[in-house]
Amino acid sequence: MTITENAADLAPAKEVGKARRRKEDARLITGKTTWTDNMVLPGMLHLAVVRSPVAHARITSIDVSAAQQSPNVVAVFTGRDLADEQGSIPCAWPVTPDMVNPGHPSIAVDQVNHVGEAVAIIVARSKVAAQDAVELVDVDYDVLPAVVDMEEAVKEGADLVHDQLDSNTSYHFVFDAGEAGTGSDTEQAFADAEVVVSRRFVQQRLIPAFMEPRSVVVQPQGDNFTMWSATQVPHILRVMLATVTGVPEHKLRVIAPDVGGGFGGKLQVNPEEVLALLVARRLGKPVKWTETRSESLMTAHHGRDQIQYVDAAADRDGTLRGIRVRILADMGAYLRLITPGVPVLGAFMFNGIYKMGAYRFECDGVFTNKVPTDAYRGAGRPEATFAVERIMDELAVELGMDPLELRRKNWINAEEFPYTTVAGMEYDSGDYEAATQTALELIGYDELRAEQRRRRETNDPVQLGIGFSTFTEMCGIAPSRVLGSLSYG
Repeated sequence: MTITENAADLAPAKEVGKARRRKEDARLITGKTTWTDNMVLPGMLHLAVVRSPVAHARITSIDVSAAQQSPNVVAVFTGRDLADEQGSIPCAWPVTPDMVNPGHPSIAVDQVNHVGEAVAIIVARSKVAAQDAVELVDVDYDVLPAVVDMEEAVKEGADLVHDQLDSNTSYHFVFDAGEAGTGSDTEQAFADAEVVVSRRFVQQRLIPAFMEPRSVVVQPQGDNFTMWSATQVPHILRVMLATVTGVPEHKLRVIAPDVGGGFGGKLQVNPEEVLALLVARRLGKPVKWTETRSESLMTAHHGRDQIQYVDAAADRDGTLRGIRVRILADMGAYLRLITPGVPVLGAFMFNGIYKMGAYRFECDGVFTNKVPTDAYRGAGRPEATFAVERIMDELAVELGMDPLELRRKNWINAEEFPYTTVAGMEYDSGDYEAATQTALELIGYDELRAEQRRRRETNDPVQLGIGFSTFTEMCGIAPSRVLGSLSYG
């Protein structure tokens, strides 16, 4: 029997542009999943952390006797107990050759440098017992001045976060397009400009606040260890834990099960991961630590926190001549995994999608008595977008121009791609005019402007604001042979 089939029926179905049905949702929303905190191992012990209530102080004494006698408490460790084992949490991004790194203990020994820093670890047979015993640890603090204002922190004679250092500045990073050969002399461009607008912007500190709190389980098997952690970077975590604790990398396995959110907040080597591994090695028992929501808000690394001084130089017709940026970037008390690199990532994005001849970026990494900052949602690039779009709005006001027309006058045109920016980055493609025009039509821009005018003319108590912001992103930076893990974005 011969069967003749229609050739069209044999053609493969098109996949490009076709919506893909999600496969993981049913398992996740019905609870048939594996979060780290769901794990229960035979004989597992629970950890709770005693944390500093003050931002800066010397530890004069720690009395753990009451906690040790609390029901179901197995052990209590202080920083001094673990001083010879804990090493220093690594910073993987030295942005300048002379960058100052004071080191970062997983648990304080003699001094605390931010609220929430660990000062003791409770090990108990249940989570409740461990948390109850936290209240029984008596710590005596000799409080020191807290450094919390970056502009004050960089002044001569300022109080120091780390008294072994000469200042609160970790590094000074500079990119100058004129010196790099990607643009013209910045100072000359500003001297020749018809208009210069200068502003100070504050990029607020924020908390990642992922849905699933951080959690870690460690199971020892002789001198081998398996760690389950709610982490974004299991491979990096294994390498760094081996470096810090001395456990050979081939004897340490790190598993990231289902992870309930991260957005950079779990791209980290956490003190509690180090401490869980150390305690499991000490006791030869599986251990679990899961933070409370309060701990997450207080001690998981924070994001952003910059003071930005931005200058824009232009002609009276709106032609942008150059941008000059100086920022103070809050490192917090310590340098975490990529803390110093986050603001530097933004160095090459402060020009945004705009053409100009001159550009200069300077950044000072500043220590304060606050929780360390690190990667969060774009890691330096959204901060740059905020600054360039705000200064474009301010320039439009100064020139009496429509903010959209000012942008149109200066953005890269579709026919100019691929385009190498003044910061030396190649943008491969784009059509900002077409995208903007589509957006204007979708929102009914002309009608909105008319409504805005009507409300202003009639002194309507509810006014209408209309703003514009463009955004471009560098991600998946290459080549990987040069940038290693940073090339995966």
